[in-house]
Amino acid sequence: MKVSRYVACMHRDGGTMKADMFDIDERNRRREVARSGQHTPRPTRYQLDVIGAHVADVVDSAGGWLFDRVMAGWDVRVAVTDRGDLAALQILGVYTVSMAELFGGTGHAPTALAVAGAVCSSDNRVRDALAASVRTSRTEVTVWGDVWVPSAGRPGDEVRHELSTAARAFKAQASFAAGLEPAVAAHEVFRSYGQTVTTDYPDLLPVG
Repeated sequence: MKVSRYVACMHRDGGTMKADMFDIDERNRRREVARSGQHTPRPTRYQLDVIGAHVADVVDSAGGWLFDRVMAGWDVRVAVTDRGDLAALQILGVYTVSMAELFGGTGHAPTALAVAGAVCSSDNRVRDALAASVRTSRTEVTVWGDVWVPSAGRPGDEVRHELSTAARAFKAQASFAAGLEPAVAAHEVFRSYGQTVTTDYPDLLPVG
């Protein structure tokens, strides 16, 4: 499966840097379709569903990785149990949805699921979804925070994501918006369960 190429158009909104994502391949495809008068279905894209405790939790633990996946052409949906101000997540270019929207879909499993370990102990829906995804081994499952998630049945493999230069810049802006220190580390660490998505540029690499 090909991952579409994206470019980010950076702009400021009230003093905050934000990214508008433009799919180069999709834009060119639409131009060709318009010229020919034919209808071409939109290609399937990878989808990453993310569940965090709150906005600062997601930004601090996984903000750079999420931004880089958006830039790689992923549809990234983020739900947090304590919604609050979502501006920091919007800086990263992700879609923000409610927990009800995340669990009330069409039944189509996402390509990948990322969860804050702490949420698993407080929400049965999250715990069950994570356990089911690990059992089927068809979904890439990534956890941050608690390294032991009982519902997964095993501790998982430690992996890390090296942030791109753009990811570090946007995560710093998102961190500031979330009330965090804007200093950003060069990598983020997770636990990986189940299948990993194979792309030309793997972004979750084993630690050690």
